[in-house]
Amino acid sequence: MDLLKTNLIQKVLKTFIVVFFGTIALTVSAKLKIPFYPVPMTMQTFMVLFLGLAFGYKIGLAIVGVYLLEGIIGIPVFSGSPEKGIGLVYFTGPTMGYLIGFLSAVFFAGYLNLKNNIFVIFSKLIFSVSTIYLFGVLWLGALIGWDKPILQLGVMPFLLAELFKICLLTLLAKKIIKFRKFI
Repeated sequence: MDLLKTNLIQKVLKTFIVVFFGTIALTVSAKLKIPFYPVPMTMQTFMVLFLGLAFGYKIGLAIVGVYLLEGIIGIPVFSGSPEKGIGLVYFTGPTMGYLIGFLSAVFFAGYLNLKNNIFVIFSKLIFSVSTIYLFGVLWLGALIGWDKPILQLGVMPFLLAELFKICLLTLLAKKIIKFRKFI
């Protein structure tokens, strides 16, 4: 019985450590940016997919959920914070849809069956990242107006970089999953 308690405590402690460092990794990836209007280009999409691959959908969702909560309560973890505001004011700005899309992307990336061939993994990662852009475009259109060139502002400038990130993750996917052994 004591052994079961010890193992459970160790697993919970490891999970908290992974969530803590995962939110730090997301924050760092948010701060590495190339300025674009209205949404900056960052390494966050890479990190979201990486976390899903590395730790699975449950811990991935926990990491992204805690990260979003940190930003909403005012900790400057988001890409444009604190320069462009913090907390709920920043969260409800042009990037909100993309941030919410992180939840679906980490879920789908964490749900990948890595026994599939490289083309199936690539396709599933494309689908995962596409959910970020779907939520992002829907929110961006609602916020700045559907009469604006939403796809040209919120999707097109990022496609080449996303393709590169997904190719890299696809090639590394079978190595990245080994992080799951930590937990």
